[in-house]
Amino acid sequence: MPDRTLRPLERPLALGEQVYHALRTQLRSGAIVAGQALQEVQLAEQLGVSRTPVREAMARLASEGLLASDRRSFTVPALTRQDVDDIYEVRHLVEPAALSRIAPLTAKPEARAPIDAALADAVAADRVADSNAFRDANARYRAAWLALVPNARLVRAVELYADHMQHIRALTLGDAQVRKIVLRGLKRITAALAAGDGDAAAAATHLHLQQAHRAFIAVTGLNGRQDAGAGSNTQ
Repeated sequence: MPDRTLRPLERPLALGEQVYHALRTQLRSGAIVAGQALQEVQLAEQLGVSRTPVREAMARLASEGLLASDRRSFTVPALTRQDVDDIYEVRHLVEPAALSRIAPLTAKPEARAPIDAALADAVAADRVADSNAFRDANARYRAAWLALVPNARLVRAVELYADHMQHIRALTLGDAQVRKIVLRGLKRITAALAAGDGDAAAAATHLHLQQAHRAFIAVTGLNGRQDAGAGSNTQ
Protein backbone atom coordinates (compact mmCIF):
# COMPACT_ATOMS: atom_id res chain seq x y z
CA MET A 1 0.00 0.00 0.00
CA PRO A 2 1.30 3.47 -0.80
CA ASP A 3 2.13 5.75 2.11
CA ARG A 4 -0.92 7.98 2.64
CA THR A 5 1.30 10.71 4.15
CA LEU A 6 2.94 11.41 0.80
CA ARG A 7 1.96 14.65 -0.87
CA PRO A 8 2.34 15.69 -4.51
CA LEU A 9 5.72 17.25 -5.17
CA GLU A 10 5.81 20.98 -5.84
CA ARG A 11 6.87 21.64 -9.39
CA PRO A 12 8.99 24.64 -10.35
CA LEU A 13 7.33 27.31 -12.44
CA ALA A 14 7.25 26.57 -16.15
CA LEU A 15 9.92 28.35 -18.14
CA GLY A 16 7.44 30.70 -19.80
CA GLU A 17 6.07 31.63 -16.39
CA GLN A 18 9.57 32.36 -15.09
CA VAL A 19 10.32 34.60 -18.07
CA TYR A 20 6.99 36.37 -17.59
CA HIS A 21 7.77 37.14 -13.94
CA ALA A 22 11.32 38.25 -14.79
CA LEU A 23 10.08 40.70 -17.43
CA ARG A 24 7.26 41.95 -15.23
CA THR A 25 9.77 42.64 -12.45
CA GLN A 26 11.81 44.71 -14.90
CA LEU A 27 8.72 46.64 -15.91
CA ARG A 28 7.78 47.25 -12.26
CA SER A 29 11.25 48.59 -11.49
CA GLY A 30 11.07 51.12 -14.31
CA ALA A 31 14.21 49.58 -15.85
CA ILE A 32 12.46 49.40 -19.25
CA VAL A 33 11.42 52.87 -20.36
CA ALA A 34 8.32 53.82 -22.33
CA GLY A 35 8.84 53.48 -26.07
CA GLN A 36 11.79 51.12 -25.69
CA ALA A 37 11.62 48.19 -28.10
CA LEU A 38 12.15 44.77 -26.56
CA GLN A 39 14.34 42.54 -28.67
CA GLU A 40 13.28 38.90 -28.50
CA VAL A 41 16.71 37.49 -29.37
CA GLN A 42 18.55 39.76 -26.95
CA LEU A 43 16.19 38.97 -24.08
CA ALA A 44 16.46 35.24 -24.77
CA GLU A 45 20.25 35.47 -24.64
CA GLN A 46 20.19 37.49 -21.41
CA LEU A 47 17.82 35.05 -19.74
CA GLY A 48 19.54 31.96 -21.10
CA VAL A 49 16.39 30.59 -22.74
CA SER A 50 15.04 30.04 -26.23
CA ARG A 51 12.98 32.67 -28.02
CA THR A 52 9.70 30.76 -27.54
CA PRO A 53 9.15 31.42 -23.79
CA VAL A 54 10.22 35.05 -24.30
CA ARG A 55 7.68 35.45 -27.10
CA GLU A 56 4.97 33.82 -24.97
CA ALA A 57 5.77 36.02 -21.96
CA MET A 58 5.71 39.22 -24.02
CA ALA A 59 2.41 38.23 -25.63
CA ARG A 60 0.96 37.68 -22.17
CA LEU A 61 2.22 41.07 -20.95
CA ALA A 62 0.74 42.66 -24.08
CA SER A 63 -2.64 41.04 -23.33
CA GLU A 64 -2.50 42.72 -19.91
CA GLY A 65 -1.72 46.09 -21.48
CA LEU A 66 1.77 46.24 -20.00
CA LEU A 67 3.39 45.96 -23.44
CA ALA A 68 2.26 47.10 -26.86
CA SER A 69 2.78 45.13 -30.08
CA ASP A 70 2.91 46.25 -33.69
CA ARG A 71 3.30 42.63 -34.89
CA ARG A 72 7.05 43.14 -35.40
CA SER A 73 8.16 44.09 -31.91
CA PHE A 74 6.98 44.80 -28.39
CA THR A 75 7.40 48.12 -26.61
CA VAL A 76 6.42 49.67 -23.31
CA PRO A 77 3.44 51.90 -24.12
CA ALA A 78 3.57 55.58 -23.24
CA LEU A 79 0.41 56.32 -21.27
CA THR A 80 -1.90 59.03 -22.57
CA ARG A 81 -4.14 61.22 -20.43
CA GLN A 82 -7.06 58.96 -21.32
CA ASP A 83 -5.07 55.90 -20.25
CA VAL A 84 -4.28 57.47 -16.88
CA ASP A 85 -7.89 58.54 -16.32
CA ASP A 86 -9.13 55.04 -17.18
CA ILE A 87 -6.61 53.36 -14.88
CA TYR A 88 -7.55 55.60 -11.97
CA GLU A 89 -11.24 54.95 -12.60
CA VAL A 90 -10.59 51.23 -12.12
CA ARG A 91 -8.38 51.85 -9.08
CA HIS A 92 -11.18 53.90 -7.48
CA LEU A 93 -13.48 50.90 -7.90
CA VAL A 94 -11.22 48.18 -6.51
CA GLU A 95 -8.71 49.60 -4.02
CA PRO A 96 -11.08 51.25 -1.50
CA ALA A 97 -13.11 48.04 -1.35
CA ALA A 98 -10.00 45.95 -0.78
CA LEU A 99 -8.67 48.18 2.01
CA SER A 100 -12.08 48.35 3.65
CA ARG A 101 -12.19 44.58 3.73
CA ILE A 102 -8.89 44.17 5.59
CA ALA A 103 -9.51 46.91 8.19
CA PRO A 104 -10.80 44.49 10.88
CA LEU A 105 -7.50 42.59 10.59
CA THR A 106 -5.19 45.60 10.66
CA ALA A 107 -6.53 46.82 14.00
CA LYS A 108 -4.10 44.21 15.38
CA PRO A 109 -0.54 45.66 15.51
CA GLU A 110 1.06 42.36 14.52
CA ALA A 111 -1.03 42.14 11.34
CA ARG A 112 -0.32 45.77 10.52
CA ALA A 113 3.43 45.60 11.26
CA PRO A 114 4.61 45.26 7.59
CA ILE A 115 2.35 48.18 6.59
CA ASP A 116 3.74 50.35 9.41
CA ALA A 117 7.31 49.38 8.51
CA ALA A 118 6.85 50.30 4.84
CA LEU A 119 5.29 53.63 5.81
CA ALA A 120 8.21 54.38 8.15
CA ASP A 121 10.63 53.62 5.32
CA ALA A 122 8.70 55.95 2.99
CA VAL A 123 8.91 58.73 5.57
CA ALA A 124 12.66 58.17 5.96
CA ALA A 125 13.21 58.12 2.19
CA ASP A 126 11.27 61.33 1.72
CA ARG A 127 13.28 63.01 4.47
CA VAL A 128 16.50 62.48 2.51
CA ALA A 129 14.85 62.98 -0.92
CA ASP A 130 15.66 59.43 -2.04
CA SER A 131 13.06 58.86 -4.74
CA ASN A 132 14.19 55.30 -5.50
CA ALA A 133 13.89 54.25 -1.86
CA PHE A 134 10.54 56.04 -1.66
CA ARG A 135 9.24 54.17 -4.71
CA ASP A 136 10.42 50.88 -3.20
CA ALA A 137 8.75 51.65 0.14
CA ASN A 138 5.55 52.62 -1.65
CA ALA A 139 5.55 49.29 -3.51
CA ARG A 140 6.17 47.39 -0.26
CA TYR A 141 3.33 49.27 1.41
CA ARG A 142 0.94 48.09 -1.30
CA ALA A 143 2.32 44.53 -1.13
CA ALA A 144 1.89 44.51 2.66
CA TRP A 145 -1.81 45.34 2.65
CA LEU A 146 -2.49 43.19 -0.42
CA ALA A 147 -1.06 40.22 1.46
CA LEU A 148 -4.03 40.50 3.82
CA VAL A 149 -6.71 40.53 1.09
CA PRO A 150 -8.34 37.06 0.92
CA ASN A 151 -9.79 37.48 -2.59
CA ALA A 152 -7.03 36.42 -5.02
CA ARG A 153 -8.86 37.86 -8.04
CA LEU A 154 -9.14 41.23 -6.34
CA VAL A 155 -5.43 41.11 -5.54
CA ARG A 156 -4.56 40.43 -9.19
CA ALA A 157 -6.72 43.34 -10.34
CA VAL A 158 -5.03 45.75 -7.93
CA GLU A 159 -1.56 44.50 -8.91
CA LEU A 160 -2.26 44.78 -12.62
CA TYR A 161 -3.36 48.39 -12.51
CA ALA A 162 -0.61 49.27 -10.06
CA ASP A 163 1.85 47.93 -12.64
CA HIS A 164 0.26 50.09 -15.32
CA MET A 165 1.21 53.11 -13.22
CA GLN A 166 4.81 52.06 -12.64
CA HIS A 167 6.34 54.26 -15.34
CA ILE A 168 4.43 57.29 -14.14
CA ARG A 169 5.72 56.63 -10.62
CA ALA A 170 9.27 56.40 -11.94
CA LEU A 171 8.83 59.83 -13.53
CA THR A 172 6.91 61.58 -10.78
CA LEU A 173 8.13 60.33 -7.41
CA GLY A 174 11.32 62.28 -7.94
CA ASP A 175 9.16 65.37 -7.40
CA ALA A 176 9.15 66.37 -3.72
CA GLN A 177 5.60 67.72 -3.86
CA VAL A 178 4.23 64.48 -5.31
CA ARG A 179 6.01 62.49 -2.59
CA LYS A 180 4.42 64.70 0.08
CA ILE A 181 0.95 64.13 -1.40
CA VAL A 182 1.49 60.35 -1.57
CA LEU A 183 2.87 60.28 1.96
CA ARG A 184 -0.09 62.18 3.41
CA GLY A 185 -2.42 59.71 1.71
CA LEU A 186 -0.59 56.69 3.07
CA LYS A 187 -0.65 58.14 6.57
CA ARG A 188 -4.42 58.71 6.41
CA ILE A 189 -5.01 55.18 5.15
CA THR A 190 -2.76 53.70 7.83
CA ALA A 191 -4.54 55.62 10.59
CA ALA A 192 -7.89 54.23 9.41
CA LEU A 193 -6.47 50.71 9.22
CA ALA A 194 -5.03 51.05 12.74
CA ALA A 195 -8.49 52.01 13.98
CA GLY A 196 -10.01 49.01 12.20
CA ASP A 197 -12.43 51.38 10.46
CA GLY A 198 -13.28 50.01 7.01
CA ASP A 199 -15.40 53.00 5.96
CA ALA A 200 -12.64 55.43 6.93
CA ALA A 201 -10.05 53.31 5.10
CA ALA A 202 -12.17 53.36 1.93
CA ALA A 203 -12.71 57.13 2.18
CA ALA A 204 -9.00 57.76 2.79
CA THR A 205 -8.13 55.61 -0.21
CA HIS A 206 -10.56 57.51 -2.47
CA LEU A 207 -9.02 60.82 -1.39
CA HIS A 208 -5.49 59.47 -1.80
CA LEU A 209 -6.18 58.25 -5.33
CA GLN A 210 -7.88 61.50 -6.29
CA GLN A 211 -5.00 63.65 -5.09
CA ALA A 212 -2.29 61.38 -6.49
CA HIS A 213 -4.07 61.32 -9.86
CA ARG A 214 -4.17 65.10 -10.08
CA ALA A 215 -0.55 65.45 -8.98
CA PHE A 216 0.72 62.86 -11.48
CA ILE A 217 -1.21 64.50 -14.32
CA ALA A 218 0.29 67.90 -13.49
CA VAL A 219 3.88 66.68 -13.14
CA THR A 220 3.86 64.65 -16.36
CA GLY A 221 2.50 67.56 -18.37
CA LEU A 222 -0.62 65.64 -19.39
CA ASN A 223 -2.82 68.30 -17.81
CA GLY A 224 -4.68 70.15 -20.54
CA ARG A 225 -3.59 67.67 -23.24
CA GLN A 226 -6.43 65.19 -22.92
CA ASP A 227 -7.03 62.97 -25.94
CA ALA A 228 -9.97 63.50 -28.20
CA GLY A 229 -13.03 61.73 -26.90
CA ALA A 230 -11.79 61.61 -23.31
CA GLY A 231 -13.97 62.79 -20.50
CA SER A 232 -13.11 65.50 -18.01
CA ASN A 233 -12.96 63.22 -14.96
CA THR A 234 -9.88 63.92 -12.86
CA GLN A 235 -10.57 61.61 -9.94
